[in-house]
Amino acid sequence: MVRRVIDVPLSVLDLAPVAAGTSSGAALRHTTELARRTEELGYRRFWVAEHHNMPAIASSAPAVLIAHLAAHTSTIRLGSGGVMLPNHAPLVVAEQFGTLEALHPGRIDLGIGRAPGTDQLTALALRRTMEGLSAEGFPRELADLMNYFSGERSGPIVATPGRGEQPAIWLLGSSGFSAQLAGALGLPFSFAHHFSAANTEPALALYRRSFRPSQWLDRPYAMVAVNTVCAETDERARWLAAPAALSFLKLRSGKPEPLVSPDEAAAYPYTEMEREFVAQRGDGQAMGSPETVRRQLGELLERTRADELMLTTLVYDVADRVRSFELVAERVAGGLRRAD
Repeated sequence: MVRRVIDVPLSVLDLAPVAAGTSSGAALRHTTELARRTEELGYRRFWVAEHHNMPAIASSAPAVLIAHLAAHTSTIRLGSGGVMLPNHAPLVVAEQFGTLEALHPGRIDLGIGRAPGTDQLTALALRRTMEGLSAEGFPRELADLMNYFSGERSGPIVATPGRGEQPAIWLLGSSGFSAQLAGALGLPFSFAHHFSAANTEPALALYRRSFRPSQWLDRPYAMVAVNTVCAETDERARWLAAPAALSFLKLRSGKPEPLVSPDEAAAYPYTEMEREFVAQRGDGQAMGSPETVRRQLGELLERTRADELMLTTLVYDVADRVRSFELVAERVAGGLRRAD
């Protein structure tokens, strides 16, 4: 039997999308509006992602944006999906998220990613040195970051705020590397099904096999991020989803642009290969009417046995974005009740 979506908590991943002809300021105001509304609806957590040198995404500074969102909400958990650790010195991340946890105790998640979330030239501009930019350095830098919070290894440097103000730490991934590391450390794990669907089930299986109980968890806890566009009909949902697919296509071709309107996306002269790429991007995601989305999310839960789903809805108009989350809460999940 397909699991009912209400069986697991639902959360939100938002990229603060910049629509063509608008500004980053408008994008950030819309993200704030969405955070307030999803809190009202009962979603468990609201995460923002770190991206750089991408005209369609305004969430380049997660810690700053989380602070703003925390000041405009009161109960929903807020976090990063994620902070890309290769771009930052661990001490800086510890101080930023230690500050957030000190200001908003019990509400902050620190989701950490291994990739830079941008091109190598931009990553180098952020870090200013090649040190730390390789995947091989990630476990050491993660250990340093966690020690700044715990203070277990005494030393001359103390993160203030940071030591004793530890947010909930998650590892993020789109392959097996972070899955295995999250399991070995006994951390919760969030998988990027929304852009790496083929790797979801193998990575989650590896995470569960690798899991060792820790001070944070006594059993594995896996969250799956999934593209979700819910509208009154399947046709309208596909129409709303088209700009995001075109934006991803442009990004992959090295020509990133702000999010165009659904009409502009419909008029784009796709080649046959591009149409196939766009179609594949929708595989395993949740897009359609409430009935269709209920079935798709239920099937995803059945395959992955996820403990939580994180929905990401990248559409042109904020009203359609908000409405998608309303439909999921009210007509897919049948009303959300968020646990603390």
